[in-house]
Amino acid sequence: MNAELQALKALVSPPGDTILETIEFMGMTQVELAERMGRPKEKINELIKGKSPISTETAFHLERVLGTPVSFWMNREREYRKELYEIEMQEQLVLQYDWLSCFPLRAIKNFGWVEDTRDKSVLVRQMLRFFGIATTQEWNRLYVDQKTSVAFRISLANTKSPHALSAWLRQGELESRKLGVADYDKSKFKAALGEIKSLVHQFPDDFDTQLQSLCASCGVALAYVPTLPKAPVSGASRWFHGKPLIQLSGRYRTDDHFWFTFYHEAAHILLHGKKDIFLENVEGTALDQAKEDEANAFAAEALLSEKEYAEIRSANQWTYDSIKTFAKKLNTSTGVIIGRLQHDKLLNWSAGNDLRKKVDLFA
Repeated sequence: MNAELQALKALVSPPGDTILETIEFMGMTQVELAERMGRPKEKINELIKGKSPISTETAFHLERVLGTPVSFWMNREREYRKELYEIEMQEQLVLQYDWLSCFPLRAIKNFGWVEDTRDKSVLVRQMLRFFGIATTQEWNRLYVDQKTSVAFRISLANTKSPHALSAWLRQGELESRKLGVADYDKSKFKAALGEIKSLVHQFPDDFDTQLQSLCASCGVALAYVPTLPKAPVSGASRWFHGKPLIQLSGRYRTDDHFWFTFYHEAAHILLHGKKDIFLENVEGTALDQAKEDEANAFAAEALLSEKEYAEIRSANQWTYDSIKTFAKKLNTSTGVIIGRLQHDKLLNWSAGNDLRKKVDLFA
């Protein structure tokens, strides 16, 4: 590949070729051209060989001496440098194939995040454009090198698959740009969580779009992004371009897990700083356990308060009908109740699972 690219580079004709052809046609030597332009002959030779670019001043001088318009020389120079740069960029892309191979490309293509092609050069360009970066060095600075990162306050360097995680996070950012999100209103968002509780209980077919709309009206972007191989993350929260962003994967596909993850991420937005990024169920990220515990407590209380949960526990024995009655009375879902009882080992993990509702965000 490098030999082919070097051969292509050798075939690119510099503007100096046209200068040489023109003076030869006119019967002029390089020495005479140098004298007429007031330049050292060495500089004219460099110009003809393409070692020196044609500046605006040089283009005007060439017009006066050779009679060819300034625009011609400027365009000739621009096209030459463009062709040369494209070949040099191709050389750089070849060096980035190893970086490309670290991503779960089959899944990324299947989701339509990049073009479905086997051309590695095209894929490298697509992935760079996907991340909005110029080179792979910028990817490393943004997602791995914690010292220089400007996008995040967390490094993915110690995770099992920083490449897959970074792609999942990036897709959340791109999805958030498609949403019409109002200015963030913390009080309004906090109040909306009570309204969202009705979605937990009613669980309409379009709960996901209703939830997205409610969040957007409060200034919170809610993005749904499917998990990638080696990136089994259920949720994330952070601030992106001045707006809070909650990202959910619907990984466990049951309503109790979905709603707990949503309220957990909502807690991070409400309670914690704009500089933090929180990734759930990801090994290798340095989490502030106190903040995680606080978010867990917030989510548990929002879905089923301690007073409500105590009322359920007091029944001691539970039937399908009693769980449904509690869910209706407490404006929550049967899945949330079953999940809580199972989590606290008051029910076997196999008991009551048919009272959980299925969640498939990407059906």
